[in-house]
Amino acid sequence: MTTVATQVSLSANAAKQINAIMAKQGVDKYLRVAVEGGGCSGFQYKFDFADAPNADDLVLERDGAKVVIDDMSLEFLEGSEIDYTNELIGSAFKIHNPNATAGCGCGTSFSI
Repeated sequence: MTTVATQVSLSANAAKQINAIMAKQGVDKYLRVAVEGGGCSGFQYKFDFADAPNADDLVLERDGAKVVIDDMSLEFLEGSEIDYTNELIGSAFKIHNPNATAGCGCGTSFSI
């Protein structure tokens, strides 16, 4: 399990939202962020919950919020920031990914 969090960062807004979700659900889990093939642009982000990290996961922690990213997804997320935005059209987790060369209008898929 990798715990050095220099490869991917977690914004204060994302940490606050993760903590709010966990408090509302009454659980203490990790937010799992992954990259999968598919979507409009070739790859898409997937958000899920995990009870515990896997041996090859990167573990991010900020202000009590915990995020895990698997080793394969980490290759696509190197240097990214996981953020949470609250906009007029809706609220969502967003990945600010410097590796993405293109993205779709919905912001959930990208290409490299």
